[in-house]
Amino acid sequence: MTEKYTLIPNTDLSVSTINLGGNVFGWTSDEPTSFDVLDGFVAGGGTFIDSSASYTGPVGGLSETIIGNWTAARGNRDKVVIATKVGAQPGRKNLEPANIAATVDESLTRLQTDYIDLYYAHFDDDYTPIEDIAAAFDATVKSGKVRYIAMSNLSPARQRDWMLTAKREGLAAPVAIQPQYSLVYRHEYEGPAETPKAGYRSVAEEFDLAVFSYWSLAAGLLTGKYSTAADFENAPRAHSLKKYGTPEGLKLVGTLREVADGLGAQPASVAIAWLLAKGITAPIASARTPEQLPALFAAQDLDLPAEAVARLDEASQPFA
Repeated sequence: MTEKYTLIPNTDLSVSTINLGGNVFGWTSDEPTSFDVLDGFVAGGGTFIDSSASYTGPVGGLSETIIGNWTAARGNRDKVVIATKVGAQPGRKNLEPANIAATVDESLTRLQTDYIDLYYAHFDDDYTPIEDIAAAFDATVKSGKVRYIAMSNLSPARQRDWMLTAKREGLAAPVAIQPQYSLVYRHEYEGPAETPKAGYRSVAEEFDLAVFSYWSLAAGLLTGKYSTAADFENAPRAHSLKKYGTPEGLKLVGTLREVADGLGAQPASVAIAWLLAKGITAPIASARTPEQLPALFAAQDLDLPAEAVARLDEASQPFA
C-alpha cells in the first residue's frame, strides 16, 4: 500500500500521490464535466492538479481557466496544489525570459490566484542559455508569483546544468522533474545517463528531485480496453495510440489484464501501482469523467507482489 500523501523534497508542499492531469479539461471534458472530475478528485482525497498554459484550445489556456473557475466557485484554492507550465503554448514555444515573465502573469489571471505552487519549464528551446532560464524562473519565485519550480522535457544534460547553475548562482533550484514514463515508455527515464535523451532517473537521484510521470496510462492504452489493433481506430486518442498496435504492445496489454484479473483490480490501477512501485512520487493521470477516478485512487491501496512487478517488467522489456 502506498502512502496517499507525500512531501515534495526540499519544499513544504504535501501532495496526493495521484496527480490529476488537467490536459483533458476544455478538450475531451467540457467545463461542467471537468468540475465533476475535480470535485470527485478532491472528494477522493486528491490534492495535486497538473496543467499548462498550452492546455487546451487553439492558443492554450482553457485548462487553467477551468481550474481557476472551479477553485473560485468552490473557494478551495488553499486546499489544492496547482502545477502549471510555460514553454509550449502555440506561437510561444520558448523559454525566453520575456515569455516566462508574460506567461506566468497570464496563468495567474486564468487560474484566479496570486501564486502558482509548482511552475514547470514545459519544453526546452534551442537557443536560450540555461543561465537565462534559471534566472527568469528565479525571478518568478522572488516575486512571490511562484512557490517552487520544476522541469519537464528538458534533456537530462540541460536539467543537470540548470541544477548546477542554480547552486552556483544562488538561484531557486527546481524541486521536481516530469518525464514521460510508463510500462510502454521506459527507456528515457530508466536508461543510463550516457545514453542520448536518457538518464532522467539519474538526475532525480543525484539532486533529490521528485518525479511526476506523464502519460502514465499511455493515452488510455494501459486501461486495458484496447485488445486489438482495430480497437485503436476509433479511440479518442487514436493518433497517439496507433503506435502501440504492435504485437509487443498488444502482448503487454494482455499481460497487464491478466495481472489485474489475478489481483481483482483494474488494469489502470495496476499500471499506476507499477509506477509507484518504481519510486515515482506521484504519477500523473487524467480522467475524462468522474467514473474513471476510482481506478486511479485504487492504485494507492494496491500493493503489487514482487512477482507481479517482475512479470510486468518482463512484458514491457521491449519498451525499456
